[in-house]
Amino acid sequence: MIRISTIFIAICMVLVAASLGFVLYSVAGISGSESAIVALTALTCLILYNAVSMRLRDRSDVGGQIADLSRGTADLARQVAEFGRRLAAVEGRIASANSTGADRMQGMAGEINELGGLVRQLAASVAHHEDLLAAAPVAQPDASPRDDLLQPVAPAPTVVFAPPPPVAPPPPPISRSQAQLVAAIRHAIDENRLDIYLQPMVTLPQRKVRYYEAVTRLRDERDQVLAADDFIEAAEAAGLIGRIDHMVMLRCVQVLRRLMIRSKDVGVFCNVSAATLASPAHFTQCLDFLEANRALAPSFVLEFKQATFRNLGPVESENLAALSQRGYRFSIDHVSDLRLEPRELADRGVRFIKVPAALLLDARQSATSDIHPSDLSDLLGRFGIDLIAERIEGERSVVDLLDYDVRFGQGFLFAPPRPLRPEGASATAEAPQANPQDFNGAGTSAPVSSPTAPPRATGSAALARRALGPS
Repeated sequence: MIRISTIFIAICMVLVAASLGFVLYSVAGISGSESAIVALTALTCLILYNAVSMRLRDRSDVGGQIADLSRGTADLARQVAEFGRRLAAVEGRIASANSTGADRMQGMAGEINELGGLVRQLAASVAHHEDLLAAAPVAQPDASPRDDLLQPVAPAPTVVFAPPPPVAPPPPPISRSQAQLVAAIRHAIDENRLDIYLQPMVTLPQRKVRYYEAVTRLRDERDQVLAADDFIEAAEAAGLIGRIDHMVMLRCVQVLRRLMIRSKDVGVFCNVSAATLASPAHFTQCLDFLEANRALAPSFVLEFKQATFRNLGPVESENLAALSQRGYRFSIDHVSDLRLEPRELADRGVRFIKVPAALLLDARQSATSDIHPSDLSDLLGRFGIDLIAERIEGERSVVDLLDYDVRFGQGFLFAPPRPLRPEGASATAEAPQANPQDFNGAGTSAPVSSPTAPPRATGSAALARRALGPS
């Protein structure tokens, strides 16, 4: 548009100059050369005038634009200054809040460190007194029917145990062949000679009883007590471990029902063999029983060996998933190393891992495992798994385990495995009296787990005792 107007003005100026020269030539009688010079002079003047006027107009336009740009720049500078002021105020408030929070955290950390030092001093003092008491000769009094009141741990809820009677030490175990051991196991199962011993698991450092582990003992025809390590392998080889696990589950559920009458905040750990997990017939029987007692699943923990979880096949994995779908939680014991996969274990339903205290406190484990033992409890806790230190036998181990943030402990320091008393016995370990009511309210008395064999029942009493088992 500007280009067209400029061309039009130039044409007009040429026409005006030519008209002026023609008028001078035709009217005034001036010669042609003079008329042409006048016309060129007029054209030049018009061109100069047009150029000067256009330059003045452009200068005024550019001046206005520069003024507008200056005003916009000034406004932008004011806005940036205001934003900087506000940002400085916000940074000041954040710095003040951070400093206040840091001061509070430092104060809290100091109090926690001071409390931890006091707890360590108390534990060291207790360990020193224990060493002094162990070094001093103490006369052993005769066994009293109230010895259970002197236990180092007062379990809550209190489980009624049978105090060990003052009897002569048992004879040394008789060497047995594999066939004799299998025959003794089969006879003990048929005669209901499987006894349940309970060992508490306590919280650290409060030492409050939180769980109980059911330990199986077997009495042969000579009333010799066989530990689980003595007969489990033979029972698995003979195909009897499934019947043993089913009977132990029945006893554990009965014990758990008795405990939950007094307190809901309690649980029972029940050991299950890998052979039972892999046997369709035995596992189906146990699964039906656990399905019927599904309401107790939050407090009933099934315990397996570490080797069982490392050698799971398709059948075992499917059976574990079936138990987990019914709400049952799992525990791992017999841990031989700290190479663990917490995420995989948590996905399979594992909520507890029991590690020997000596293994946790072994300095060589930090070189062979992927994580330092002091960080193991925190790592497992991120996936909802609690670490339990087992086989604790001294106060010095407790002091070291507190530095590892271990929440639960188990061992002879707190209480050894003790047999159940007959139901109805008083809490002061007086002479046990038979109670006509068993765990399920049946009208049969529960046999007593003691070193002496109970009198054999016949007829309906024998059938009831085989069905229900000892309390």
